[in-house]
Amino acid sequence: MGYRVASLLPAATEIVCAVGAAADQDLCDVCAVSFDDVCAAAAKLVDRSIRIVNLHPTRFGDVWSDIARVAEALGRSAEGAEVIRRLQARAAEIAACAAARGTRPRVASIEWIEPVMIGGMWMPELIEMAGGTPLITSPGDHAPTLAMDALRELSPDVVVVSPCGFSLDRTLQELHALRAALPWESWPAVRAGRVYVADGNAYFNRPGPRIVESLEILAGCLHPDAFTELRGKHQSTVVRLDADLKQHAF
Repeated sequence: MGYRVASLLPAATEIVCAVGAAADQDLCDVCAVSFDDVCAAAAKLVDRSIRIVNLHPTRFGDVWSDIARVAEALGRSAEGAEVIRRLQARAAEIAACAAARGTRPRVASIEWIEPVMIGGMWMPELIEMAGGTPLITSPGDHAPTLAMDALRELSPDVVVVSPCGFSLDRTLQELHALRAALPWESWPAVRAGRVYVADGNAYFNRPGPRIVESLEILAGCLHPDAFTELRGKHQSTVVRLDADLKQHAF
């Protein structure tokens, strides 16, 4: 579990455990091990003191703060600051390129299929930075559940399906459910073949260093002509669907 932030930093002599997952440990007790359980397990596993840094991101900028907190706990604040600088520079470059595009497609981020949940927390900010307009949620919002009537009103230009905790292969096993769960025939994104299935567990649900790679994937989905290199980079983790649910390369 965790963001694996520490893997970007030199090893430390003190045992430091940074916890936080797709849904942060103290944000969601359903799809993540609770923070209390992590503390209890850590106490049983080691016979020396351990410092637990609980990561609690809800916005894009919180990721940088968490990286800084982990770096400070490891006694590597300078290295952490450099990691943040590099990640922010990559994100800014993508955002600048996306902002130069003439269109901002309306984007529906699907975080769960049955029931349908719309991506919240950092997802609206990622969509905006990638050159799109997020539907339903604002930065920091918890993922809401939408009924069919509300879904019909969305009319998205692009749909990104990245269920929380699911790998790409696991999500592809659920493609049959999309027709029933979504207003499939009526959405412009479906008719245009602009529905993308991505590895949510590896990227979008992970508010750590890979958040920038999530931004790269979104940019490739929203403005494919402008981000051909990024599409090639992430070809193994994204699949494009047509109206008949046939799979195409990213």
